[in-house]
Amino acid sequence: NRLRSLARRREDYVGEWLPEPLLTSPDVAADVELAESLSIAMLTVLETLGPAERAVFVLREVFDTPYDEIAQALGKSPAAVRQIAHRARDHVAARRPRMPVSPTEQQEAVDRLLAAIRHGDLQGLLDVLAPDVVVIADGGGLVTAARRPIKGAERVAGLLIAGLRSVDFEAAAVWLNGSPALRFDAAGGLNAAVSVAVEDGRITRIYIIANPHKLARLDGVVALTRS
Repeated sequence: NRLRSLARRREDYVGEWLPEPLLTSPDVAADVELAESLSIAMLTVLETLGPAERAVFVLREVFDTPYDEIAQALGKSPAAVRQIAHRARDHVAARRPRMPVSPTEQQEAVDRLLAAIRHGDLQGLLDVLAPDVVVIADGGGLVTAARRPIKGAERVAGLLIAGLRSVDFEAAAVWLNGSPALRFDAAGGLNAAVSVAVEDGRITRIYIIANPHKLARLDGVVALTRS
């Protein structure tokens, strides 16, 4: 059920873990809270919670489930669930993106990134990347991907340019998890989904999901609502 799936941990995973990307429509962005809760950045933050905290946070903050119902599902008292929810909210608040950005601002950053990638424009990449940008890649041990975060605009830009020069690829703008993002196709098939976090018009985080098992649901738009 939903609760067990939220509480399940990923053990013995090779390299960095990122959530499964979902192909969504631009309409999802109209519900700001839903779009944020579905974003790769937020789902990655939620993974740093313990299983119970993650379940309580999502059920309460995203689905507005009453405390009594959550308590019954977890086998805890409502008072204990409220404490867990408070602790989880504090944890998430300390790690979520510092300021929300509009879909338009996110789209502009993605478009600049896409243009720089298509043209092999090193300076264009440096202009759109924040100086302390971090890349997190998830290959799941099945495809080549950095197993630790890569930090710094010059290093990230250099690696992107060098890596993309070595393959014949196509990049396209899409909507993933309620936000503007990119998909990369190479060798006749989907190679990676790329989501970004943006602050002050520049990209602070790049999330690269290349694990083929996590790309399986990008063949059609997923309808997502709170109901």
